[in-house]
Amino acid sequence: MRSRLPGVKAAVIAVAAAVLMLGAPSVRAEAASGPPKMSDGFGLTQTGGATGSATNFVVTVNTLQVAGAHRIRILLPRDYTANPDKRYPVLYFLHGASDDPGNPNLAYPALAAAQSMITVIPDGGLRGWYSNWLDQGTAAGAQNWESFHINQVIPFIDANLRTLATKKGRAVAGLSMGGFGALHYAQRHPGLFSQVASLSGANEFSRNHAVMRAAVVATLTNIGAPLCGTSSPTCSLNFGPTVSSDAVFGTPYPVFNFDWRWNEADPVAHMDVLARAGTGVTIYTGNGGGNPAEPEFWVQSASQHAKERLDALNHPAHYVDYGNGSGWGENCNGGHNYGCWAQDLVDYVPRLEAAFASQEPAHAPAAPRG
Repeated sequence: MRSRLPGVKAAVIAVAAAVLMLGAPSVRAEAASGPPKMSDGFGLTQTGGATGSATNFVVTVNTLQVAGAHRIRILLPRDYTANPDKRYPVLYFLHGASDDPGNPNLAYPALAAAQSMITVIPDGGLRGWYSNWLDQGTAAGAQNWESFHINQVIPFIDANLRTLATKKGRAVAGLSMGGFGALHYAQRHPGLFSQVASLSGANEFSRNHAVMRAAVVATLTNIGAPLCGTSSPTCSLNFGPTVSSDAVFGTPYPVFNFDWRWNEADPVAHMDVLARAGTGVTIYTGNGGGNPAEPEFWVQSASQHAKERLDALNHPAHYVDYGNGSGWGENCNGGHNYGCWAQDLVDYVPRLEAAFASQEPAHAPAAPRG
């Protein structure tokens, strides 16, 4: 519709509109731009373009290390585009069994609201267990999840985004299966991560905690879901092609020490690595309402054993046992579920950002490209 305002008044309105637009460059830039362009490398080849918004998007990659295509969800701070000279620490957040980074629920509100860090949620498989499987000849195909994450995803992220590519600028956390993965990676690669957190994690694989071993076996053999860690309302009972109970860590049965690989993978047994490395440790657990049929009931004892080992080493940890969930957020009932993990992250994210801020300057040398 043609304006009938007098010329002077129309000019004033036009100038005011221009001033308003110039006063919010970051908003305009974010609205106009999509996800940043990511270049292939480090054995990763992208399939199609990124999908999502400028601050919450998914890239899909192929790798020889793990069969199939794999999604990586990336959450950027809102000011990422508006501050092209700023670099950010990174949290690698590992999901649970029966989940996938394509699940939008994994972009937990506390993660999406982070002010000063990047969050990367890589695919860990429906039951990859964040390990290079002992048996690479199963119907599941290549399953080198640790190599995928450590040797490919981390350098891919550092090469494509403005990260603080140092130990002090990098953390790993996870829930359920991903809680094991976070501790496992921090213990096997103490030079990579300054902070580690386990949310309702499978923190103990020793022969004294047979339930945790049974949970892993259940995902491999598709016989149930005793430790499902999905952020969706329901857990799929189909974890992929059925494979042997020995596929990841060899036999789980404690006969003539043939189960030594399970003991070697036990996070509780290697808390001394975190202590020597000075790694910040955070552990969250509920008690499942005291019901042995609830997975969190067993998570609690494994978490307690991890804390006891850290105490024996005189290594401090932020340890939260919220019991039946009373007082731990409106949607937490102490169980192995989204409502409790969302509240864990409400507590954890500000603590992590503060820890990052105390260790690294806001501006750091660029990460090497390649």
